[in-house]
Amino acid sequence: MEVIIDHACGMDVHKDSITACIMTPKGKEIRTFPTKTVFLLQLIDWIKEHGCTHVAMESTGVYWKPIVNILEAENIEFLVVNAQHMKAVPGRKTDAKDAEWITKLLRHGLLKASFIPNRIQRELRELVRYRRSMIEERARQHNRIQKVLEGANIKLGSVVSDIMGVSARDMLRAIADGEDDPEKLASFARRTMKKKKDELELALRGYINPHQRLMIKTILTHIDFLSDQIDMLDQEIANRFISDQQDIERLDSIPGIATRMAEQILAEIGTDVANQFPSAAHLCSWAGLVPGHNESAGKRKSTTMKKGNKYLKSALIEAAHSIRGSKNYLGALYRRTAARKGKKRAGIAVAHAILRISYYLLTRKEMYVDLGEDYFDKQKQQSIVRYSVRRLENLGYNVTITEPEAS
Repeated sequence: MEVIIDHACGMDVHKDSITACIMTPKGKEIRTFPTKTVFLLQLIDWIKEHGCTHVAMESTGVYWKPIVNILEAENIEFLVVNAQHMKAVPGRKTDAKDAEWITKLLRHGLLKASFIPNRIQRELRELVRYRRSMIEERARQHNRIQKVLEGANIKLGSVVSDIMGVSARDMLRAIADGEDDPEKLASFARRTMKKKKDELELALRGYINPHQRLMIKTILTHIDFLSDQIDMLDQEIANRFISDQQDIERLDSIPGIATRMAEQILAEIGTDVANQFPSAAHLCSWAGLVPGHNESAGKRKSTTMKKGNKYLKSALIEAAHSIRGSKNYLGALYRRTAARKGKKRAGIAVAHAILRISYYLLTRKEMYVDLGEDYFDKQKQQSIVRYSVRRLENLGYNVTITEPEAS
């Protein structure tokens, strides 16, 4: 095979060590470096001494990030590659052989780089992902406080729709502070909750001991802390998206996508999607929302979806399930798919549609225009008419179809 890159370096990256192989027309050299910053700088100097123009490495966990940060600062072109795309030759598995194999593939132009955003977007990703993890942690604390109440025979969750609402939270704080009179606790009800005062008194009559009071107080304090941190992250993320407000509004116009979800989508795929992803299909494949291709001898085998971007994928599927009852195109798509293939596949199908729509809105600079809940009925109007007539005739009716007059 023809050598495309004369001076290339391949790295086998681990938590505590990096094995690097440099190949040039003069030969090859392999060295191992620790992963502390001072040794990474020595690695970069060694790469520069040999005049390497390209560096390739596997996307191993998060261990590639410190190296990429330094390579980026030194303006050295790098490729972070999916490990499945460059499996080493069987039977020759050592760090040195791995590094040598990566270098050979790089020199012959057989490696395809994974999407690695710039430093600004990488920082934004960290913020958005961390915010999502904190929101999930707060939800877990909400569930935990419900378990504590059940252990104390307090059935507050059976009366109020949101156990962390304003009225319910006041009741919980009073319980944590030692109040156990159901009538006094029910008096914290506000607005429409006052209509349920009798039910609240029955639900708040239980057996609360000091252990449960301590647990409730600790969990409420933790929830308050998480809420404060989430608000702080919201403000920081909003400040970083000031220049991209129009893109946020475009994504926000899609059913099921709110501001937080729009920020998460942009943090994962970036705003310059046209240059990074050639088509909407390419973007959906990268996100892991398409079936795999596995066919041999004319037989289709398992087409399990690849992992893709798990953060983007899970967020889109969550948005898809949230609009299952909506009276719009995406809601109709969900119900139509769920009837044939089940709710899980329907969620994936709608998530795929949302991501495709997002790609076109961002590249064409347009707002979302809904096709309508009856889109699929209009697409198959004639077949629906024939099916309906046949069903009625089978039931013994005489059916006459009349075209509506044009208004």
